[in-house]
Parts: sequence; structure tokens; C-alpha cells
Amino acid sequence: MAAVSGKIFQNVSVAQYSKQNSQFHPQCRRDSFTSNLRSLLPLKGRKPAWNRTLAMQLRTSSIYQNGFVSGGSICCNAASSSTEVRPLEKSDFLKLQNGSDIRGVAVAGVDGEPVTLTEPISEAIASAFAAWLSDKKKGDASMAMSVSIGHDSRISASMLQDAVSQGLMSAGIDVLHFGLASTPAMFNSTLTRNEEVGCPADGAIMITASHLPYNRNGFKFFTNAGGLGKADIKDILERASDIYNKITDEGLRDLQGTSSVSVKKVDYMAIYASDLVHAVRKAAGNIGDLATPLEGFHIVVDAGNGAGGFFVDKVLGPLGAVTSGSQFLEPDGMFPNHIPNPEDKAAMTAITQAVLNNKADFGIIFDTDVDRSAAVDSTGRELNRNRLIALISAIILEEHPGTTIVTDSVTSDGLTLFIEKKLGGKHHRFKRGYKNVIDEAIRLNSIGEESHLAIETSGHGALKENNWLDDGAYLMVKLLNKLASARASGIKGGSKVLTDLVEGLQEAAVTVELRLKIDQNHADLKGGSFRDYGEAVLKHLENVVDSDLKLVKAPINYEGVRVSGFGGWFLLRLSLHDPVLPLNIEAPSNDEAVKLALVVHEAVRGFSALDMSSLDKLIHRN
Repeated sequence: MAAVSGKIFQNVSVAQYSKQNSQFHPQCRRDSFTSNLRSLLPLKGRKPAWNRTLAMQLRTSSIYQNGFVSGGSICCNAASSSTEVRPLEKSDFLKLQNGSDIRGVAVAGVDGEPVTLTEPISEAIASAFAAWLSDKKKGDASMAMSVSIGHDSRISASMLQDAVSQGLMSAGIDVLHFGLASTPAMFNSTLTRNEEVGCPADGAIMITASHLPYNRNGFKFFTNAGGLGKADIKDILERASDIYNKITDEGLRDLQGTSSVSVKKVDYMAIYASDLVHAVRKAAGNIGDLATPLEGFHIVVDAGNGAGGFFVDKVLGPLGAVTSGSQFLEPDGMFPNHIPNPEDKAAMTAITQAVLNNKADFGIIFDTDVDRSAAVDSTGRELNRNRLIALISAIILEEHPGTTIVTDSVTSDGLTLFIEKKLGGKHHRFKRGYKNVIDEAIRLNSIGEESHLAIETSGHGALKENNWLDDGAYLMVKLLNKLASARASGIKGGSKVLTDLVEGLQEAAVTVELRLKIDQNHADLKGGSFRDYGEAVLKHLENVVDSDLKLVKAPINYEGVRVSGFGGWFLLRLSLHDPVLPLNIEAPSNDEAVKLALVVHEAVRGFSALDMSSLDKLIHRN
């Protein structure tokens, strides 16, 4: 990782804060660093008070050109917390788990969606992560640990960053503030070796809820081993519940001011972006201008008002690309233009139109926190879902012939033929969920089956060469590498060099995705869980398929029931987290799609707790 000088804006000992409590200032801004007095206390042996807070705000007075703070004033405002803390059951915390992430409602105002991710809850979660991290590290107790914190553009980001900082500091953890950042950059901060910016961090927390609505937010956690798994998240939430419910007012008066930890504000995105630039320059080889290998390419970016705007000025600009026409680069947590989601039709229409209107060579779109991406070629052809997987697979299989490509369960039969017959690789279709796909690729390597790519149709793509990090920006860099190396070798045609790589991919004429919801209050569940009910639905469907000679059940399948027939296929599976049975259908025509839909309809119509309305609509409109 390249060293970047002068990117630390502030490094302040919390012990200093307590010495300057008399320096009150009426102009302290809300967006500056805020720390409750309880943040000064070590976690072990204390019971902090939620309802007595001393907000300490740091405001920078001047900054030198090299980025260092030349001076700062510490402004403290004593205030009582307005957050009422009520006892919570452990189940309330566990409801925040979303697979390997934590997600909840952080902003009030949406009917039927009460706030579940409050500041006290977030602080308890951060303290729990600190305890979990300490147990995992088991190093020298005298050595201070550090955790980096970043966030996307959501309107609750600043509030949650403050709470998370407080929770970490209360446990004696040094904090690195990255501000607006991408999820992949947060993981990278646990690998970067750069003492000047305090890296590598022992752990990292990304505050994000991906493409979900503005009122949601959540946390992703990392160590240098990668993202935490489901079991780790459950462990942290259980610890957080214990921490939260043991809090009393006692102990604050006796233990305040006994901890000394630091906070650094770091422009880590400059380091992360410089590594992406270096990767493209390296791919161009020794031919042409190494500094600007994308000179002459017109590339537009749609950041969806998330955290991906950096890619224009900090990556494409230094590489020489023309970026006029790029859009929605400004962070805006209300997401006023479209959902920042490469799977969303409106989002893909927006980037496609931008490419065509600006006569660009290539278009790139990111999700909110830049761990997913998709592209558009110069003709307006979308390169997402199966096409993106086919494209990245073609590049990876050029570099690693015969390797196994691991995907999620909803990829097409045409993709399997493309990877195995056209590219000479092996397609290993696994479960839905980016962490599932990544972990499976790692497992295959551990047992001797080489795999260099794990990728979901959602746009989550992780490469072995990039530490198995699902990084939307790095995925696009692999495409830019191809453009740069082709240009350096004298190959012309713009993005055609990429779209030529997916020639021969068979694509279904009709693609359908439906969601059959399970009514958890229906008497048919008989007090059981939606998961048990869903499994019963799948088992019955499987039995029906086994008795129908026109249908062929997938011989190797890790999720749900996947069946081929009528020239297409369907997959009915149980959602990882919700009381829903998603149904995917691909077929050569509407008639064949309806035939496949009828197979499912007839098999499961006896399950009265299942909402079949979307399936009925598909059948009767054709």
C-alpha cells in the first residue's frame, strides 16, 4: 500500500478533553466529533450512564496545505441525553442481524417502521465488537488496539459514527475516523501497513445499509481475516445485549476520566484510490504512457449519491480518462435520483442514458457503499447480473485457465454453458448471499480445488488476488485493466474489447423473479416458524417434480428446488432472512415461462399461508 503524507487531520488524546472542560464555545458544530463523557471510561469494571452526557466537540481552526491540523479548539457543552433507554430482550438485539451484517431503522418518520438502531444500542454494539475483537486478538494487553470507522452518505451516518466511537473508546480502543468511505476500503484498512495513518487497524466498522431506504442503516465488521460471519455477528449482538442491559447510573461518578485513547481523522480513501490507480497502470505494462493508460477513453460514472463519487476524480482522472457526463456524485442520503443499486431497473436506465447522451465509451455504476457495481458498453448494453459474471469470468479464466467460478444459486443455465463450454472453466453454483459465495470459494481452495472468483448476480464480486474482498471498485478496475492493456497493445474499438468477451453467452428471452410471502400469522403455520413452513413447501414441490417425467431436478443443488423443463428452468428457494419464497424463472418465451409457473402453482397451492397473488398474475396475464 502506498504511503500518503499529510492525511491525518487530528490526533487527540481523550485524556486531553477532560482537562479542557472549561473551554465552552457556543459555536461548536453538530458535524464535528462528539463524545459522551462515558467514552472516557474503560469498559471493564464500569457501568456507564446513558442519561448523563458531556458532549465534547472538536473543531479545527486551521489546516496547513499538507493536510495537517495546525491548531484546534476543544469545545465542550454539558447536556443531558434526550435518549430514553428502556430494557431490551436479547431477541430485540438478535432481530438486528441480517446474515453477516447488522441492519435496522435509524431514522424515525416512516409509518410502521419504529427506530430499532438507536445511539445507545449502537454504542453497546460497538463496545461488544471491541470485546469480541479483544478476545480474538489475545495479544499483549498493554498494546492499544485500534478500529477504523467509515460510513456511506446516509443521513444517520454522523449520529451513528458518534455512538460507535463512544462505544469503542469506552473499551479503550483507539479510533480512526475515515468519514465518507467505501466498504471495501474499510477492510483494506486492516491490511494497509502505514504507521503515519495508524494502519493496519485491528478492526474496521462500516456504517451502511447498502441500497436500502434512507431511514435504514447498519454495520459491517472486518478484521484482517475478512468480513465477520453470521456466528460472529450473533456473538456480538448477544454481548451487546448484556452490555446494554447492565448499564446503570452508578460507576460514572467514580470512574470518569480514567481512560486515555486517541481519535485520528484520516483521508484513507486517498490511499485506497491510489492503489486502484496503481493496479490499472501496472496492467498497461511497459507499452504506452504508464501514467495515463486510459487517456482518450470517455468513461461516465453514476454514484447514485452514495460513496462512489471518489472514483471519478481519484481514480479515472489520474488515469487520463474523460469523465464528463458523470452523474449523482454528490453524497445525498435521501437518494433523490434513483436507488443506488446495480440491480435496479431505474438505476441501470440512468447510467445507460448517461452513456448514450454523452457518447461515452463506457459507463460504471456503484451501489451506496461501493461493494457492488455494474457497467454499460458504448452501445448502451448493460453488463450486470449474468453478463457481468460472464465478463469477469472470461478475464479470470484468461489469467487462470480451468479455474472454478463460484456463483450464487440464481445464475442462468446459459452462464454454466458459457463458463464450461466456451471458456473451459468450471461453474460451481452455490447458495445466495455474498458471504456464502465467498466462503465457498475459500473452502474449495482449502481442499485443493482452485477458485479465483466468487460472484453474485447482485454485483458482489470477490477475487482471490484481492484477499476475497467483494469490492465493486476493484471489479471495475479489472475491466479497466483490460481496456488499458488492449489500448497499450494497439487494439482499438473502445469497450468492444469487453463486450466481445461475452459473445456466445446464451440469454433467456424471459426472466421473471417473484416473491411468495408467507403469512406468519396464518393458522396454517400452527405456531411454527416461517422457516419450517417454507421447508415443507419446498419438500412437497420436490416430491411433485420427482414424479413428473417432463421435469428434471438439478443433480447438484445447494439451495431450494431447481428444475429444468420446457426449454427453461425455475428455482424456488427460502429467503435467507425473510418469510419469503423467491421464485426465479427463465424461459425462451412467455408461454414456456407460464408452463413453469403452473408447475409451481399446482404443487404449492395447498399451502394457504403462502401469498400466491404474484404467481397468479403471471399466469393469467399471458
